[in-house]
Amino acid sequence: MRRYILFAVLVAMLVGHGLAQTGETGDVDAFQKALEEDGFIVQEGEIGYFDLIKLYDSGVMPSAYGNNPATKYLAYFVPPAPGYPVDERIAEIAKTLGMSGNTSSFWNLGPNEAVVFVGQTPPECRYFGYDNYLMSRTYGTETRWIFSNIADSLNNKVINTNGGSGDPFNRTTMIVATADRGIDERVRAAARSAGYSDGMMNTQVFPSSVLNLGLENDSDTFGLFIRPALFADKEAGAEYINNTPATVFRVTPKNTTELDPYGYPELRVRGTGKTELDLTDDLEDLRNAILEKHGNLTATELPTSIGFPMGNDAIQRGIDGVGPSNDAAYLWSANQTVNSPTPPFFDTTQYYDFLRNPPLTLGNDTNEFIIVYGVNHVATGKATYSSFSLYGADVWNGVGSITDADFSGTAEEYLPDNPNAKYLYVYTIARDCEGDPHCFEVPSGIGSYGIEPDQPLYIIWRSYLENATKTGPSYNEIVYDRAIKFDPTG
Repeated sequence: MRRYILFAVLVAMLVGHGLAQTGETGDVDAFQKALEEDGFIVQEGEIGYFDLIKLYDSGVMPSAYGNNPATKYLAYFVPPAPGYPVDERIAEIAKTLGMSGNTSSFWNLGPNEAVVFVGQTPPECRYFGYDNYLMSRTYGTETRWIFSNIADSLNNKVINTNGGSGDPFNRTTMIVATADRGIDERVRAAARSAGYSDGMMNTQVFPSSVLNLGLENDSDTFGLFIRPALFADKEAGAEYINNTPATVFRVTPKNTTELDPYGYPELRVRGTGKTELDLTDDLEDLRNAILEKHGNLTATELPTSIGFPMGNDAIQRGIDGVGPSNDAAYLWSANQTVNSPTPPFFDTTQYYDFLRNPPLTLGNDTNEFIIVYGVNHVATGKATYSSFSLYGADVWNGVGSITDADFSGTAEEYLPDNPNAKYLYVYTIARDCEGDPHCFEVPSGIGSYGIEPDQPLYIIWRSYLENATKTGPSYNEIVYDRAIKFDPTG
């Protein structure tokens, strides 16, 4: 069976639409034909790597929007509704990323339309999630960048595939993104007639109660992104990113339909009641050991706070959520959470200047470095994967990530006799790591792929997907990560 699956995946990468045309995965051409026979206009879109650094370097976008260096996001590129043009500003994004330019990563959705993903899920990885986002909203005459998730993701713990429960990777799935129950059922009926089973189908609800659905200039714009993180086989992961064996369709009824809108979907609940707080004393011992080891230097302890609001919070307040997922907890080295109104769409030059004032920089002196430390949230069972990433504060360019895979054994040097050291980690950020295996060397001189010595910077910590709840860990149940900047004394 395993050989057959691998063969099917290979075939899927070579034939029409990136999908196998026959067999247990269904027939994508028959699916499209069935939709058309049911009175839908069906337009094929694209799936591609949404490279935020490339978009910034090309001058298409004004910042890198806090790209996660530990993963490469994929985006749905969706054709406009029949009779509507592609927004030229948005088309430039698609062209820069190697797409056709006839599709858009940010798009409107009518209350009776659907966007359908058909294809393979990512190969084995630590986490993946399909998230739907409100990208922008018009308030009066001003259009604001919102970039906030609408509801829960479809992640590897909950998604339906043809592999059944517990086998989410490299499997065929169908995801119907729509606001309407009747449209969803018609799409599913067409899929069943083409050989797709109910067990591999999913619905991603666009709830009309909180969204301004429609196709006009003042309607909300949306995006759908796929986050695959930490592939078991890096080559297989790279192939999936570069040649995703899937397609997306925009499905629009030709005739007026009676609407039957979905309500807001039930959310998975964060938290189990079990916390990491008993490790607080151990973390304080680790802090003291770090300060003692570097007692000849000036130490500045950085603040840690929740980084970003969750989607519903940001949407209700009309602020930039900076692309959160309900599957994660986000901390950063700043003294406040993002909470200010956003500038008009695409004008992000003044985003959150508190990250640059006062500036945190990292020079070239060997006695100037940052030590990041905390609880390993994967070791405690509060996350499937966790990481910290370093960013330039001017344009939010992420230049590198360290994940929990690199944390093991790093705290024992400081706490050799403490049995709880296995739940902690210590890592250094420096310009010259001098052979230290537990050190991230900050690049410079390579544009936005690096951070210059005089450029302000900050740290973001991410903790994804608690197994017990199939969503992000509760902030009330984790011990916050920390960082200390060391400088030469005198």
